[in-house]
Amino acid sequence: MSGAKECYPRCRDFSCTKRAMSFRGKTTWCTWSEEECDPKGCTYATCYKRQLLENGICGLTIKRKTQENSRPEDFMKEEIRARGKLAKKLGDRTIF
Repeated sequence: MSGAKECYPRCRDFSCTKRAMSFRGKTTWCTWSEEECDPKGCTYATCYKRQLLENGICGLTIKRKTQENSRPEDFMKEEIRARGKLAKKLGDRTIF
């Protein structure tokens, strides 16, 4: 995961569901557990944009890899022969 960054408590989208987050100088403190806030192991850590992953990584910093596995031939369907009035209107043509 290149470019993936860990979530941090000072992010504007980060929140604590217990509302136990307080700031003490440069550190973010959890008053519920009386420890420094660590979103990686906290069950009460959430993200307003719902991008906090289980391992504490921010989902907004992950670049998704897409692959083009489909070919134009895969989209071709088999032919359907027209019958009745439709066959008279179409002539000898088929429908794809």
